[in-house]
Amino acid sequence: MKRTRAIALIVAIPLTALVAWIASHTYWADTQVPRPLKGEARVNPFYAAQRLAEALGAHTARDFALAIPSADSVIVLGSWHWSISASRRQALERWVDSGGRLVVEGPFTGGEDEFERWSRIARKYVDADDTKKRAASKDGVSCDVFYEQRDGSSTGESNTMRHVMCDFDAESFLTTDRRVAWALRDESGIQALRVNVGRGSVTVINGTSFRYWNLFEGDHAWLFVAATELRRSDDVHFLSAGTQPSLLALLWQYGHPVVLLTLVLVSLVLWRAGVRFGPRSAAPPAARRSLAEQISGTGQFALRHGSGAALLAATVRALDEAARRRIPGYRRLSSEARAGALARLTGFDARALAAAIQHHGVRRSNDVHNAIALLEAARRQTLERTRTSHGIP
Repeated sequence: MKRTRAIALIVAIPLTALVAWIASHTYWADTQVPRPLKGEARVNPFYAAQRLAEALGAHTARDFALAIPSADSVIVLGSWHWSISASRRQALERWVDSGGRLVVEGPFTGGEDEFERWSRIARKYVDADDTKKRAASKDGVSCDVFYEQRDGSSTGESNTMRHVMCDFDAESFLTTDRRVAWALRDESGIQALRVNVGRGSVTVINGTSFRYWNLFEGDHAWLFVAATELRRSDDVHFLSAGTQPSLLALLWQYGHPVVLLTLVLVSLVLWRAGVRFGPRSAAPPAARRSLAEQISGTGQFALRHGSGAALLAATVRALDEAARRRIPGYRRLSSEARAGALARLTGFDARALAAAIQHHGVRRSNDVHNAIALLEAARRQTLERTRTSHGIP
């Protein structure tokens, strides 16, 4: 029992000391955590810079394609390919020569050599040993003191303005053989540089100081105003090749009426060619035709698609069968005698009956139709006389 208490005491003493040390070195404090970007701020890297420029009285626009503005405007380029299009590059160069203010923020994605030949602003890289010494001297701090230089003035700390800049490229700096109109330097060298080209100017920032949250670090807002030489009522255009919309987004933005019309036409074609779930109209009831309809239809077919001789001969045979029942010795009579006997019995003309029975003058379908009608009427009259003679009412 004593041994168990001793072990518990040995464990409890250091555990209590640990809890006391944590409690004495722990405190509660409110910390502001930025919310995730939403809407336009999430897709536009220069959203904050645009709002700042508008608050200072300028007019801003985010362009997805280069549209040369007026000569007194400002163009801010980010993630830009300088030489992907010769016509676009030449248009920018002419615009700067005519008085435009060009600001290049961050490294190019291509065409840096062509830009250096035109602007004569080059990027030089620091030796690896110097970079290590500078990183060690900063003790992990990402912000440094920068010194402003104007029109070739002295860069001594006592004669220049001091500004705090963060997250600049520690491995490179900018150089030029032109007269420096404005510059910002740190221990490595010049990190922001402006030179006059023609009647305009070119400003290069060796870092991404204006994108997303970076504008709120250090004196980056001041750097934006100084780099763009921002004045009230200026037109500032932001272009970034890295944030171009997709092909589908461009199609919807510039041609949504055509897209909607195409979708409607495709839907109609698919609907027209689709498999139907049933017939277009209800099927008629399956009813068998009457015998009279079948005989009438067969006769009409024979009359239209043949000479009608077979139908006429069948009618003559039917008349002969009916006459043999009524007229004694009908089989032994000649054709003329048969016609006379039928004429006396039915009251029809003997010549017409003889011509119909012997097919005289029957050439056209109309003649066949008339002959058949006459013979059928004579047959029915004969049958009627036969019923009457037998006492059938």
